[in-house]
Amino acid sequence: MISSSPALTVAPGAAPAMLHVLVVDDDEDIRSLICQYLHGYAMSCVGVGNGRAMREAMASRQFDVIVLDLMLPGESGLTLCKEIRSQSSVPILMISAHGEPIERIISLEVGADDFVSKPFDIRELVARIHSVLRRTQAGRQPAAGHGSDKPPRQIQFGDWRLNVGLRQLQDKQGVVIPLSNAEFRLLSVLLQRPRTILDRELLLDLTRGCTVDAFDRSIDILISRLRHKLQDDPRNPRLIRTVRGEGYILDAVTSCL
Repeated sequence: MISSSPALTVAPGAAPAMLHVLVVDDDEDIRSLICQYLHGYAMSCVGVGNGRAMREAMASRQFDVIVLDLMLPGESGLTLCKEIRSQSSVPILMISAHGEPIERIISLEVGADDFVSKPFDIRELVARIHSVLRRTQAGRQPAAGHGSDKPPRQIQFGDWRLNVGLRQLQDKQGVVIPLSNAEFRLLSVLLQRPRTILDRELLLDLTRGCTVDAFDRSIDILISRLRHKLQDDPRNPRLIRTVRGEGYILDAVTSCL
């Protein structure tokens, strides 16, 4: 199911930060093999076989990325992905032996950041892990400097506030609404260009999302998820409006705090 290649070598003196990866796959051989190879790419890996063990692992330590199998006994990968996303913005990379387009679409809908079909070369998995993490880091506001008391930049729009530094969406009562990394990137792009029509191609380019093809629906899926979290009626959206044949527009006055 997984093809291997020699691990990347690191030049003397170069000490990359260890990445912490959680692999959730009920096939013990596959998850052991993934963890074995990821160790060779400067990654610390924990492998578990079900949702219960996943929760225990996440309660005991923090992970930089989660590799989650779609087809799990009991609680499916989709159910677990949705649960994780309701509580955390940790990047989620879904893997599946089927790889049907509908599976990829549904995975994105429930909050996955990327999708890899089995069988895969371990180098592809490593590349996608780094790609997801680069997109995550690119969306974060650079620190103002050590010891700075300057608060993270925030953007107010309507009854909502996006804390860019903390990557948090808050309603008018201050309740935090969890965002996936892809949702955060898309909302940030829309807020940077309020009351401007943005077509799907431009949004895909600006958000630097998952691998796309001519029939990709990832932007439409992300828009739908954002509308749901912003309580924007999908039948008559007032905040993120669809401009037929052109794209989407964030119809709100924004202010930086």
